[in-house]
Amino acid sequence: MRRTLKPVDLLSIAFIALLAAVTLAASTRLPHAGRLVARFAALIVSLILINWYASFPKAPTWARTVHSFLPVLIVPVLFNSMGDIIPWVWPCTFDDLLIRADFRLFGGHHPTVLLERFVHPLLTTVLQFAYISYYPMAIVLGAVLFLKKNETAFDEAIFGIILCFYLSYVGYLLVPAVGPRFTLAHLQTRDLAAGPLVTSIQETLNALENTKTDAFPSGHTAVALMTLYYARKFRERVLTALLLPAVTGLILSTVYLRYHYVVDVLAGIALTVLTVYLAPPLYAWSSRSAGKPRDQFHGPA
Repeated sequence: MRRTLKPVDLLSIAFIALLAAVTLAASTRLPHAGRLVARFAALIVSLILINWYASFPKAPTWARTVHSFLPVLIVPVLFNSMGDIIPWVWPCTFDDLLIRADFRLFGGHHPTVLLERFVHPLLTTVLQFAYISYYPMAIVLGAVLFLKKNETAFDEAIFGIILCFYLSYVGYLLVPAVGPRFTLAHLQTRDLAAGPLVTSIQETLNALENTKTDAFPSGHTAVALMTLYYARKFRERVLTALLLPAVTGLILSTVYLRYHYVVDVLAGIALTVLTVYLAPPLYAWSSRSAGKPRDQFHGPA
């Protein structure tokens, strides 16, 4: 019976510990620091206990499945937790810097304003669904690899995608920004022509997201590209063919729907490249720490 944590478990514990450390360091400014630390401690304990239970030879299938996907499932919890940290750590946002960068990049124009000429109800609907697909994309890839019992590919893909999530969250901590839908709304001359369904989706997303300062980098861009990268790497041809237009639409949607500045998207692409090259050594190191054979990892392809 193996009772070793998976590499992605170690990665998650390390990031949760980082958030706990930031919370403690800023505890005099955070109104609910104790509650946050308790939440982070509970997440770490849950990861360890579920791993321990799932490692038994006669552990039920559901326990093994939950253990495999748990790092993905706790991502929304960690994301929303940062909404209880960032506003108290930073008294301001960095939107002005990002707006100026976009303005210079586009020769004295704001990209979201330039895109107004292309606004159409059908395009808005299609791109809104593309935008919200980034999290399901990762789950679908994981499910495909999991059902094929390709444990090595599953572990590597989940590790890389979760690493990308966490690195994007570090970006939110370092460069908080709310995005053009808030800061440039006064410059827009027309709305996005969203129908009732799209409006409902947008309002639901806004209500569910406790963290609003999540513009830089574009985590949607980075995670979607990482998912596409692993689908291609592990030769999931059908999934790759389905993901390609979805990821393309998602990247376009980030600016069209006014969630991100163009520099956010460029930073998201850079984050993808960084993750692709950081994941191999980190996975190899954490595999050794977890007692897994090093040859289970395959580098960038």
